[in-house]
Amino acid sequence: MREITLPINDETISSLNMGDQLTVSGMLFTARDAALGRIFGLVKAGEEPPFEFKGQAVFYAGPAPAKPGKIIGSIGPTTSGRMDSYSPFLIAKGLKVMIGKGDRSREVIEAIITHRGLYLAAIGGAAALMAKCVKSARQIAFYDLQTEAVWELVVERLPVVVAIDSSGKNIFTRPSIPL
Repeated sequence: MREITLPINDETISSLNMGDQLTVSGMLFTARDAALGRIFGLVKAGEEPPFEFKGQAVFYAGPAPAKPGKIIGSIGPTTSGRMDSYSPFLIAKGLKVMIGKGDRSREVIEAIITHRGLYLAAIGGAAALMAKCVKSARQIAFYDLQTEAVWELVVERLPVVVAIDSSGKNIFTRPSIPL
């Protein structure tokens, strides 16, 4: 299993292929539907987003509150298709990596190809396990959204699979293998 470090560069992105199993370490940001809608509105209005997109990764997740002595509560991927109306625009603004679960729209795939990005699938149902990969967590924007606020996370060895690579190969559209 290959380990990649965030933020990521184009050379690393180009070296990854659909189906590659990875661990991700470094800094990323969480954002779900409500937060992405606000970010989209800010950027469209010419205002500064809560974090710089260029080269960054967004994990479509909303962490549960941390229990005493813990860095963060359970954190797992949400359905990425709900972010598809915002994603092509944010990818064009420099967002390189999205982490979530489920397939993406044709428009998102085209933006990934055009702007050399990646869509990584995280394991649904393993939120408690993924929380163990979080080494630091800091809420940075939209506090009123509570668990859907934007968080800056430092992760170590977060397990993912390359679901859509920079050439547009998509794990969700591979021919099924008869059992």
